[in-house]
Amino acid sequence: MQLYNKLSAKERAKLIDDAGKDRITISFYQYHKIENPQLFRDKLFLEWNALDVLGRTYVSYEGINAQISVPAENFNALKDQLDSVDFLKGIRLNVAIEQDNKSFLKLKVKVRDKIVADGLSDDTFDVTNKGIHVNAEEFNKLLEDPNTICVDMRNHYESEIGHFKGAITPDVDTFRDSLDIIEEDLKDHKEDKNLLMYCTGGIRCEKASAYYKHKGFKNVFQLEGGIIEYTRQIQSEGIENKFVGKNFVFDHRRAEKISEDVIAHCHQCGKSCDIHVNCANEACHLLFIQCDECAEKMENTCSIECQEVIHLPYEKQKELRKGKHASNKIFKKGRSEKLKYKN
Repeated sequence: MQLYNKLSAKERAKLIDDAGKDRITISFYQYHKIENPQLFRDKLFLEWNALDVLGRTYVSYEGINAQISVPAENFNALKDQLDSVDFLKGIRLNVAIEQDNKSFLKLKVKVRDKIVADGLSDDTFDVTNKGIHVNAEEFNKLLEDPNTICVDMRNHYESEIGHFKGAITPDVDTFRDSLDIIEEDLKDHKEDKNLLMYCTGGIRCEKASAYYKHKGFKNVFQLEGGIIEYTRQIQSEGIENKFVGKNFVFDHRRAEKISEDVIAHCHQCGKSCDIHVNCANEACHLLFIQCDECAEKMENTCSIECQEVIHLPYEKQKELRKGKHASNKIFKKGRSEKLKYKN
């Protein structure tokens, strides 16, 4: 019985090319008390592996958070499988705006303490007492209301390449960092303003809205389905788009273009650019924004130091990587002092 991925990303990419079939990238989440997350995790892996599902999924006692891709021909079979799970029956699936057959190259289903690292003690407040969900049209109306404060619940490297017009974009590295900062900054408006929140697919706002209601905010709203669903609605219903730039996504695509605006800059030369890359030095792997010219000049690295490393013998590079397998523990995303034009 195979309960874990056994193929490398390179092997999987070749299989996808050889198959020549279109895949659909989707995401979904659900807060629900799961009695035995490990058992549920194993069940999902077996069923999804049989459907050639790839992607990253977290399962915990509080629910599930999934970002996956599936062959288009197996999409309905996946929906049937999800419908067979009581708390996932009829769940909304956020279908990616821009498809890429190689958005994911492995199937990873992991048991975690939480489906989103929020750092909160859920026993201290009612996580089901959530804010009011609004669709794209309702979101736009609230955004235009002078009595509304709109807050981006994502991290700095996400909002840097795209965000809603007029939104507050906290300069934070993690979701947890933003919670206390936002409460402190808006403490004088808990009763007299609308607190309107959004994130990529909605999951962060689910927990944040309940948390802020617990903290005394009276009028709490959240964009249902996040930026992904908002984009689908504005495109299908002809609604005015109030999002500028790209929506950062956590797969090999890294972003989906929502508008033609390029609001970010190359972190190395300052040129208008919104393309995230990872440093070619695997001992660094820093996530940053790099234009084509700098990519050629720097050989896809973030600094002179890293450029020198990639020319070392492989065994020497391997030695330098020891103990540095988790890139986000080496450098914070986009925070290196080596990035001259990082705002």
